[in-house]
Amino acid sequence: MRPIAGGTCSICGERLLSPYAFLAEAEARCGLCRRLEPPFVKAVAYGSYEGGLRELIHILKYGQVRPAANVLGRMLSEVMAGLESAFGPGTVVVVPLQVRRLRQRGFNHSELIARAALKLGPTGDRLVLNAKILERHRDTQSQTDLTRHQRRENIRGAFVVANPEALSGREVLVVDDVFTTGTTVSSVPGYCFGPAHLKFG
Repeated sequence: MRPIAGGTCSICGERLLSPYAFLAEAEARCGLCRRLEPPFVKAVAYGSYEGGLRELIHILKYGQVRPAANVLGRMLSEVMAGLESAFGPGTVVVVPLQVRRLRQRGFNHSELIARAALKLGPTGDRLVLNAKILERHRDTQSQTDLTRHQRRENIRGAFVVANPEALSGREVLVVDDVFTTGTTVSSVPGYCFGPAHLKFG
């Protein structure tokens, strides 16, 4: 498993269709991010959701092998190390699970990954985890087989912030296990914080 390198959108991480776009423009963007300004500053990922990385996420989520979170956390910490200078005082939040899924699984896998990343990463006390501040207001159906528009409607209004004042003046880093179209991460600042607060998704 290797990190994503080159040829990707500087905002959402989508692979660029033209191999020359990345060379022609330092902050190259995909067509969608050119047309629709995302409500977040940047999305980063360790790698593409395939092969060993996909299997590792599945082992954690569905096999409930908690030590896998430490491996994924180390991967995330490597990505965060490359962004170290970009972080000011910030709060790390995790995408909350549906209550039913949390009871079944016994843990929020994104929270375990975030905790491991902060423990292993270089950010010191500049980033603090607040795993309870973002709450799921209602259940949603699985996003897996939905179109981009359906995903947006499905997730709209699903999240609320328990204590918005705690985020005042702070950048917000949203941690989720998989970034597909950006709909979930976009719904967090779009409906909860306001665009100015989210630094990285």
